[in-house]
Amino acid sequence: MKTQSVIALKILLVMTVLTGVVYPLTMTGILQLAFPGRSNGSMVYREGQIIGSELIGQKFDSSIYFWPRPSAIDYNPIPSSGSNLGPASNKLKAQVEQRRELLLKVHHIDHQSEIPIEMIVASASGLDPHISPEAALMQASRVASARNLNENQKDELLQLISDLSEKPQILIFGQPRINVFKLNLALDNIR
Repeated sequence: MKTQSVIALKILLVMTVLTGVVYPLTMTGILQLAFPGRSNGSMVYREGQIIGSELIGQKFDSSIYFWPRPSAIDYNPIPSSGSNLGPASNKLKAQVEQRRELLLKVHHIDHQSEIPIEMIVASASGLDPHISPEAALMQASRVASARNLNENQKDELLQLISDLSEKPQILIFGQPRINVFKLNLALDNIR
């Protein structure tokens, strides 16, 4: 009986070291070599300072930038969650209607127009960094107007949306999308 306990403790110790230390360090080392940017969180640097990550939605509420989809957690990555409001929730319906009305007003869209769903409904994580190209195009005139862009710059803005639009993964998973953070960083380069 005592020898079985000793054997079990030895196996526990060996497996703890293998799965808790050796395996994670090996995988981290391989990923650091193969994908250094991705394995470090896809951080974006400007003048040596981290200004954000391509993987986490950022809050942009100024009219001179494209807006991301709403966040139930105000883009705070620590809790990373949705609102937990269900489809029958009156509070959720009121939030969606309030967001819709704001977008209609700010973008000068008539009430019959369809607004891309991701612009009125928060994501499950509250940190989704992407919107659809349609959502970006819907916002393009507001951004161009707020920045006082001329016709050439407006064309450059539309080209930027097209260039930064990503296809579905492996051409079949997901929808076409555009990273709002990358778009807004590139937007600042339009002169």
